[in-house]
Order: sequence, then C-alpha cells, then structure tokens
Amino acid sequence: MSLDLDSYGRRVEEFVSALDREYHLHFSGQKPSYEVEAIYESHAGLFERERIEQLREAAGANGDAGRRAAYLLELAVGGFMGRATAEQEAAIAEREAALELELAGQRIPYRLAPVVQANEADAGRREAIESQRLGLLDQHLNRLHLEALELAHGLVRELGWASYAEAYAELRRIDLVALARQAQRFLEATRTSYEPLLGPQLERFVGTPLARSRRSDLPRFFRAPALDAGFPAERLIPAFAETVAGLGLALEDQPNIVLDAEQRPTKAPRAYCAPVRVPDEVYLVVPRVGGRQDYAALFHEGGHAQHYANVDPGQPPEFRYLGDNSVTESFAFLLEHLTEDPIWLAERLEGADADAVCSHARAVKLLFLRRYAAKIAYELELHGAAPDLAAMPGRYAALIGDATGFEWSPETWLSDVDGGFYVAGYLRAWAIEARWRRALRERFDERWFERREAGDWLRSLWRGGQRLRGDELLAETLGEELDFASLVAEFPQR
Repeated sequence: MSLDLDSYGRRVEEFVSALDREYHLHFSGQKPSYEVEAIYESHAGLFERERIEQLREAAGANGDAGRRAAYLLELAVGGFMGRATAEQEAAIAEREAALELELAGQRIPYRLAPVVQANEADAGRREAIESQRLGLLDQHLNRLHLEALELAHGLVRELGWASYAEAYAELRRIDLVALARQAQRFLEATRTSYEPLLGPQLERFVGTPLARSRRSDLPRFFRAPALDAGFPAERLIPAFAETVAGLGLALEDQPNIVLDAEQRPTKAPRAYCAPVRVPDEVYLVVPRVGGRQDYAALFHEGGHAQHYANVDPGQPPEFRYLGDNSVTESFAFLLEHLTEDPIWLAERLEGADADAVCSHARAVKLLFLRRYAAKIAYELELHGAAPDLAAMPGRYAALIGDATGFEWSPETWLSDVDGGFYVAGYLRAWAIEARWRRALRERFDERWFERREAGDWLRSLWRGGQRLRGDELLAETLGEELDFASLVAEFPQR
C-alpha cells in the first residue's frame, strides 16, 4: 500500500490534537481521568510497522518531502511506543492526581507539593515534604515508569535499532554524542565560575552556602520570595500583555490564545502550553507558585503560545505540530529572558531590584544548564544498547550531583527523563536563544521588546512553524552555527 503524505498528515493532526486536548484537560486539573489509551487505539493505523517502514524510506528524499516524512516518522515511532505504554502513562498521571502527602495533620496533593515546598520558609519542613514526595514516587510510580522504559527499549529494538539512543539520533537527526561532548565542555568551562556565582545566591535566598544546601532547598531557591515585592501577582498578566502588545501582538487580538492561570488542587506544578489546534486553539496554562517564578513561567510558555499562534495555517501539519522542538523552546527562552532583563524590569516592574534579580537569574540559569548538560550524558547511558538498569539510579545521582554540587536523590532517575531525548531540545534551544537575543539587540536596540518591527521579524520566523530544524533556522536566518560558545561567554571563568 502506497503512502500519501497529505492524507497521513491530516490523520496525524487529528491524533496529536486529541492527545494534546486530553493532556490539557487532565494536567490543568479539569479532568481526573487521563484517557490516552482510547486515543491511541482509535488512531492505531498510524503506527503500524508497514507505515513506519514506508516513512523511513520516504525520509531519505531531498527537500521538504524528506523533511515531512522524517517528522512523521518520529511521530509514528513515538506513537508505536506510546500505544504500547499508554496504560502505564495513564496510570502514572491518574495516581499523581490522586496521591497526597500528610505533614503535621495537613494533607497536600502530590502535584501541589513542590509549590508548597517552594513557599515553605522552614528548611526542615521542606526536607520533610521532599522526603515524603520521593517516597510516594518510589512506592507508587517508579514501577510504572520502569515498565514503560523497558517496553520502549524493547520496541525500538524490534523496529531494527540497536538502542533507544540510536533510534532518536536518527529520528531527530541530531548527533547526540557530539551534543553530549559539547555539554561536557560546557561543564568544564563553567566549573570554576559555578560556586562563586551560585553560592552567594543560595546564602541570600535559602540561608546556607552550596556545601550545606540540600536538594529540598531548590524549590525555595527558584521561588526567591525575597524578590516578591518587585513581582506583584496583580501585575503578572498585565506585564505579559503589555510586553507582547509592544511587539504588535495584543492578546485581545489573539482569541486563539487561551490563558489559564486559575489554581486547582490537581493542576500540574509545571507551566505548559498545549497547542491543541495550531494555530487556532492554543492553551497557555500557568500554576501560581508566586513571585518571579510565575513571571518566568508565564513568559516561557507565552513564548511557545506566540510561536504556535502565529504559524502559517497553510503549512502542512507536520511543520505546524512536529519537527525539532529546540525551535519553539528557543522562542520560549527568549521571552522568559525578559523577566531578568534590567531594561524590561525598569519599564514593566518599577519595584524590582534589577541587580538582585539578574544575579539570581544568572545563578538559576547556570544551575539548569549544568544539570541538563549532565542529564544528556546520563540519558545516553540509560538509553544505550545494554544499560545496567540496577545501576542507573546511582549513576543518575552521581552525574547530576557532580554537575550541580547537591547531593542528588536517586528516586527521580526515571521521572526526571522526558521521552524522545527532549533534553537535547532544551540544550540546543538555550544556545539558539542567545543568538536570537543578540540579533534582536543589534537590529532593534536594547529595547527591542517595545518595537513592532521586532515583532514583525519574530513573526516572520514563527510563520514557518518548525519546518526547519534549529541549526538550519539559525544558519538560514543569521548565518551562524549552533554551538555553546555564546552560553560559555555568559559565565566567564573566575
């Protein structure tokens, strides 16, 4: 049976839209069940092995036909595994929504625990919350995570790849080993600057130096309540609306973006953007933690929302929904970075202490970059040809602990892993965002976020969706290569 990419793409759009809608309803706390199994079953024809083989052959074509087939192939392989692991995925989501911690007579929803932890001033209580949450993860969820992992590893071998890592290097067309080498060089280049940058910020915001801080302190550190006066809750939505309006992207003229900042007990603690119908129906969901963290989350997910909402509707579905997610992540990081830009702070948040905000934000960014640089090395081992799964929790804790300087908990060795090597998308996106930011300043000056012309330039990039991969878009737009040099330059050695 021949493969018609147009017909197949339309069916993929229906599947992805249904899956994103279910994700949104459940993780926004509006629906307790997570009925993904039925969605996979109703679209099972998309993931037949014959289709995967046809797409793998078609992906070798030149030009956009090859791109389309490659993106659809990644979706088909992911769907093949997703269908097989849908039972575990649904069970994890529903158990997360139902689990509760109990602390001194207070019942805390499992998903809300990081928010409570971030707002807890007492280090002992933060440690107790973390300990209980990790205990519930290990007792109720890790078995399901492990089942899903082992199923996925077996399925990619059935499809002809030696390992999950080999499969996704081909599917995403990213040299994951080379990226991990770049990440390792970043770790080495920033090792001497890390403690001098992070240590004083930890002392200021959690009261202890790096050597005596615990992982349970990190939600409080990211939350940084001492900065709250400069980030009032009532300015959260207006500040975002005013910023995108300055770019000529008034929210009142974008009915396709639906903003959800309402608090619900089972709402996921991580902000997200759900592009249910691109570009016509995009949900921007932000849980309230408080302070600067809410601003960073809203602007990050707002970057995704603007990207998806401005895609040319005439693009084929695979360029609107699929492709290299380092592209959309780079635009998310671009808007997020404004919440630590001293000029933006002076314009939008008069009460913010720009020096304090920028110092804290740089420390947080370096911590995240180093953690993700270690994560890609860990995931290459975890998803290799013959991983020693019994050793992986310890290996995970050692790698992340060495990179961050914290004693890292091994219980999150699976829950901290996003499917399809999404870690590579984040790392590439950080590097790309630094180039977008520099280009905007050079073309439109330091106040680019107030220039409609800058918004026009961004829209010209957004219209293509994810037709080009991140390195291709960077080369075509700015004539530059994707590397970590610009990131290393942000953290000079000491």
